[in-house]
Formats: sequence, C-alpha cells, structure tokens
Amino acid sequence: MPSIKVTGIGAALLLAAGIVAMVRHGRAQTPDISTYGPETMKDFKKPEPAQLRKKLSSEQFTVTQQCGTEPPFHNAYWDNHKPGIYVDVVSGEPLFSSLDKFDSGTGWPSFTRPVTGTDVVEKKDSALGMERTDVRSKMADSHLGHVFNDGPGPNGLRYCINSAALKFIPVEEMDQAGYSQYLEPFVKSGLIKASAHEMAILAGGCFWGMEEIIRKIPGVITTTVGYSGGTTANPTYEEVCTGGTGHAEAIQVVFDSPRLSYEALLDYFFRMHDPTTLNRQHNDVGSQYRSAIFYASEAQKQTAERVKARWDKSGKFNRPITTEITAATKFYSAEEYHQKYLVKHPGGYTCHVLRD
Repeated sequence: MPSIKVTGIGAALLLAAGIVAMVRHGRAQTPDISTYGPETMKDFKKPEPAQLRKKLSSEQFTVTQQCGTEPPFHNAYWDNHKPGIYVDVVSGEPLFSSLDKFDSGTGWPSFTRPVTGTDVVEKKDSALGMERTDVRSKMADSHLGHVFNDGPGPNGLRYCINSAALKFIPVEEMDQAGYSQYLEPFVKSGLIKASAHEMAILAGGCFWGMEEIIRKIPGVITTTVGYSGGTTANPTYEEVCTGGTGHAEAIQVVFDSPRLSYEALLDYFFRMHDPTTLNRQHNDVGSQYRSAIFYASEAQKQTAERVKARWDKSGKFNRPITTEITAATKFYSAEEYHQKYLVKHPGGYTCHVLRD
C-alpha cells in the first residue's frame, strides 16, 4: 500500500490509479472460513491455496495471498464507524479495534495500533521501489497492508489495512462469536454493558456428546470437558475410567446469564441425556457416567431442585429421575485431545441427542 499522508485525499486518488497490484472494485465479502475460537486457534492450520480460492473472493485472495491492494474508497470498511473488532478473514485471529480506528483520508481502514494482546508481523517491503513495512497476521500469514509513521496516536503510527483482509465483528456479536475477552475496552467506553457470566458444572454421560450440544446453545460462552465430584486430585482419563476416583465426566459451562438463564440451561441438560439410568448412559456404564448437577451457589441448588422436580413430573420419562444434585468441588480440565472432540472428529462416538 503506498505511503500517503493523513490529509492527502487527492494524493491518495492519484496514487491509487498507478497501483500495479490493484484488484477488482466492490465490497469485500465475509466468507465462513474462519476457524477462530479461544480453544481452537492453537490448532489453526492455514488452508491450502485451492481451498482458499473456493472460500475467498478473488479480491480477498489477491490481497491476502498475493500482497495485492484494493481500491481506496471502494472497499467495505474505509468508512465503517460501527463499534467492534476486525479479524483476519482467513483465520479469524483478532487484529484491530474500532476504538483505534480513525479517518486518515486515504480511503483505506486506518488504525493507530493492533488490538491489545495481538501480535502482527511486520516485514520490510521494497516491491514498488520504495521502502515500506508490510503488515501480516501471525497465524495465517495473511498480507493485511502497511504501517507508516504519520499516524495521530501516541506512537505516531498509521496501520493502513485492506478491507479485503478483514472481517468485521460488531460489538454486540463479539461474545457469541468467541471474542468476549476483547470486550472490556468497549465496556469502559460505555458502548456495551458488561455481561453477567455465570458458571455451571454438569455431568450426564460421555462428555464429548454433551459438549457438542451445549457449546451451540445461544448464550453459552465457553465449554470445557473434565472431571468433577470425586476425591482424586489431578485425575487422568485412564484413572477416571476405572471408576475408582469418584469423579464424573463433566462439562464446565460459562454462560451469559441475561441471555441464557441457569434454569434454561438445565432444561437443555435434561433434554440431552437419560437422567433415569443410575450410573449409566446407554452403553457407557460406571459412576463416572452418572447424571449430576454440581451447584456453585444456594441459588443454583434451589433452581436445580425445582427443575429436577418439574421434569420428574413432566411425564417425559418412564422411570424416576436419579440425577444427583450436590455442591460443586474442584473441576479438573480433561486432556487436550478430549476438548471439542467431536469438532476435531466429526461423526465420532456420541450417545447424546437433544430431544423435543
């Protein structure tokens, strides 16, 4: 991207006409290619070029994979004033915040800095016969744009970025999209109210199947599979499988209580497993597969007892509900290969379905 002074709107238009890497006009698309998630970015692998060509628009591919530059003033985000964050269109890794965006007069989205906690990669670029600093994403190595020393911020930097390299996540969608950790600055700025996150620990058989259902419930922020309710410290999967640790395979759920109440979450819980079979879910037999609600407060306990009684009288089951309701003890996260298992292994074993 050419070096353009912040006030040089006319110069921007003149220089744009001579950009050799110019790509087609039009607004950038937002393909569903991102694999971002707090738990999954560590496993991110950049798709092959053939897959990227199918998922990205021609403009997005040219910009991110071939160091192209989009037309100024004819792109999706140069004049976007909505609050939110901008992420890599390929990987979904967070890059820039609207709180650091400013009108540079160049026709491209401009930022004073990357979002806090993000590492962008800067490389020297002399492709057009001038020394510039190329900006790339760390995980996907996407070409984003360039950084110049003529910005208005305290560091004097202007990150001049192609809209085609970005996907915009509005602030009201950041939580559900997996970017809740970046919300605090927006809360402090008064652009959004702080979410009231609550935690629940539930057990109902194999934690793979439970997690696959729970993680998709609107209002659920994060899910972690692990072990709880027993006496053995730092148990391994093999130890829990013996039934001698006292632990149950469990799910730790962090949810946004204004959007999803604890009672509503428990209704999902009773719909996704058979709470009438003691220490068993279908072919999985043993105390580690028991149905249990581990409450974290007196309010959760009362809600759990009320919901259990309601489901017991609902006529949905032919036998009495045996779900254990007990105070939560330490939750131990399971080994990494268990986390999001059915995301990593589509079609893998599960005995859970969400009933009507």
